[in-house]
Amino acid sequence: MHLLDPAPFGRVLPAMVTPMKRDGSVDYEAAQRLARRLVADGADGLLVNGTTGESPVTHMDEKVELVRAVKECVSVPVISGAGSNDTIHTVRMAEQTQEAGADAVLVVAPYYSRPSQEGIFRHYEAVDKSADKPVIIYDVPSRTGVHIELDTYRRLAQLGHVKAVKDATGDIAGAVRKRIETGLVWYSGDDGLFLPFLSIGAVGIISVIAHVAANPMKQLADAFDRGDIHAAQRLAVRLAPLVEALNGNGFQAVMAKAALKVRGVLDTTTMRLPNVGPGPDELDRARNGMHAAGLM
Repeated sequence: MHLLDPAPFGRVLPAMVTPMKRDGSVDYEAAQRLARRLVADGADGLLVNGTTGESPVTHMDEKVELVRAVKECVSVPVISGAGSNDTIHTVRMAEQTQEAGADAVLVVAPYYSRPSQEGIFRHYEAVDKSADKPVIIYDVPSRTGVHIELDTYRRLAQLGHVKAVKDATGDIAGAVRKRIETGLVWYSGDDGLFLPFLSIGAVGIISVIAHVAANPMKQLADAFDRGDIHAAQRLAVRLAPLVEALNGNGFQAVMAKAALKVRGVLDTTTMRLPNVGPGPDELDRARNGMHAAGLM
């Protein structure tokens, strides 16, 4: 018995941090080491150039080179973030990261300018016209300031390359109807809602805590898939302190680097402003969350 549908981009995908050297330059060798480590730990897909990867402060050539570096060293699907509030720039990012080898692009709804539903649709339509790889919608109204409505989802699902959604809306009830009526592949974008999203038909998660918890998250998905709901529930409860530790203060990119530093995977936790790398409090928070989840 299998309760879960196939996961075309992987089932547990860390939204990978972008390792940086002390001078703030991207450390591509460290990114490759991290990518290999995440896959060895149980990740079966990776997202680079996402919010947790500090995408607002990395540049086009860095994004492209990061895709190349990570694709070179792993055999799992590699998705690249390619979102902006500027449609022309978004199209350019999607084109160049696809050319660099990305297996799909994750495109966030246009943020800050708060476009109409027609504007949102045309934004994705422009990306779709230039795409030759799958496009994943990233719906995260807490960051973008816009909600993608059901009618817009219906229209987006008709575009040739739009294949999936990373849902960080927190609206599980709404996701049921959106998924069923569009036929799009659904991914949870919220660590704390991984199990509930699986229960309504999601196939996996694009995650922050998977930086240090890919294996138990894979176990959770496997337990759910074989119908052992109680085991999946126990794993969700076990991971809850880590979810709170890395997501609760809203600084996911900072806390992901803190967790990797505590685990000994990253030597440096340099970040580009306006993010400030983790200090002793963040390291303690990550350490305590990992310990409570049985990962230390």
